[in-house]
Amino acid sequence: MTLDELICEFDRGLRSIAGVSRMTRPVPEPKPAEAGAPAQTEMTLPERAHSAALMRVNHVGEICAQALYQAQKLATRSPGLKAAFEHAASEEEDHLAWTAARLRELDSRPSLLNPLWYTGALAIGFTAGCFGDRASLGFMAETERQVERHLEGHLHTLPEADRQSRAIVEQMRDDERTHGQSATEAGGVELPVPVKALMRAASKVMTQTAYYI
Repeated sequence: MTLDELICEFDRGLRSIAGVSRMTRPVPEPKPAEAGAPAQTEMTLPERAHSAALMRVNHVGEICAQALYQAQKLATRSPGLKAAFEHAASEEEDHLAWTAARLRELDSRPSLLNPLWYTGALAIGFTAGCFGDRASLGFMAETERQVERHLEGHLHTLPEADRQSRAIVEQMRDDERTHGQSATEAGGVELPVPVKALMRAASKVMTQTAYYI
């Protein structure tokens, strides 16, 4: 990796932690209400707090995604994989910007532990990359599968009145599914069961902590 590329990645990392993200796609809009559907209602204060906490968790997930893809780009020597990781990271940066904007709309804040989440994910991603490209792609595929399931769970618990957050999460879920499928098709190997379990355990700690802090 050249010095210019390292500077660009360092800049992306700082922007991710600081919450200054660039989006290439507009924020997803809620789907039009179906004929005969109940009128849109305002969220209660507890519902707003819950939505904000879920979006904070998703924002943390996108910070981790930036770090993971950066680390995997650093670890691989394949120009094709670098380009694939860059494409996925660009779409994840959209997610980062969308969730940050939604947090502001909900009068809430990002996680106070974002530097910790970013650093940890960077280390994990680089470690995965050091086991070779197929293992790195397998790690990417499994990560995206777990994130997809996590977002699916959010769609079941988001307040019905929060149609904006729901639209964002639905688009994020669809993108994560595509990233995971692309990694598998590119040659990603199936990870051992203990590794998958460890990833789920680490994700659970992160999500439960970021919900509050």
